[in-house]
Amino acid sequence: MKIGKRGLWVSTNGLDLAQLARLAEEAERLKYDVLWYPESLAYESLSLGGFLLGRTQRLCLASGIANIYARDAVTAMAGHNTLNMLYKDRFILGLGVSHIPLVEGARGHIYARPVATMRAYLEAMAAAKITIQAPSRNVVLAALGPNMLALARDLTQGAHPYCVTPEHTALARDILGPGRWLCVEQKICLTNDAATARTVAAAQMARYLALPNYRNNWLRLGFTQDDLAGQGSERFLDAMVAWGDEASIRARIDAHYAAGADHVCLQPFDPSGGPLPDWKAIEAFAG
Repeated sequence: MKIGKRGLWVSTNGLDLAQLARLAEEAERLKYDVLWYPESLAYESLSLGGFLLGRTQRLCLASGIANIYARDAVTAMAGHNTLNMLYKDRFILGLGVSHIPLVEGARGHIYARPVATMRAYLEAMAAAKITIQAPSRNVVLAALGPNMLALARDLTQGAHPYCVTPEHTALARDILGPGRWLCVEQKICLTNDAATARTVAAAQMARYLALPNYRNNWLRLGFTQDDLAGQGSERFLDAMVAWGDEASIRARIDAHYAAGADHVCLQPFDPSGGPLPDWKAIEAFAG
């Protein structure tokens, strides 16, 4: 698989059947390389991947990120192989250890040590005796810290960092080295109004500010506890959600590429605060 440079990251959790179909078909029409989608407590990740692949001919689909506590390693490997065999090597299985509320509170599992748990999971995937073979092994990790990034380098095709900055991208590339995919998510809001952009950013970042995995990574990147207090400082919100005109947002995208990203997937928020992605921004950044 050639991953390409341009991706689209959309929260599919609240989309209905028609909206999901339109999303996949439009992403393909606009020649995005990969459409990334999440897994939380809505659509099951691999089932949704199959639906979206079935609506397209060229577009690659990527789970961003499938929770390893939601299925065992053999099932994950079988799902990866099935989708890639049926849909001509167009599926990327992004895997992550998720967060304590989604593992213990929602699923009733015990949240174990992240890196050791992921290593064991990947080793079990590799050892699984799946009779259906995929053309290639397209697995990436939701990796933020240095140890998980090193694991992504050693046992997968690469990493999919989420809620990060170009400075993190440079650090990730140093750890991954050459030859591993670095697929960076970047949130955007196409508006020149600072108050509008920061209101949207604050609403979108609230769920992540409550999660220790993200907070720890932001502190490693130089943000302070004051930056992460309340809804987040303006410095923090502007770092997480790039806003302004097309040129301003492209400068942030280019900064990720300059720092070593192979692929940048954009998550475009509606400036009006609506739940659907901003189709104007999707069109604007397709080229």
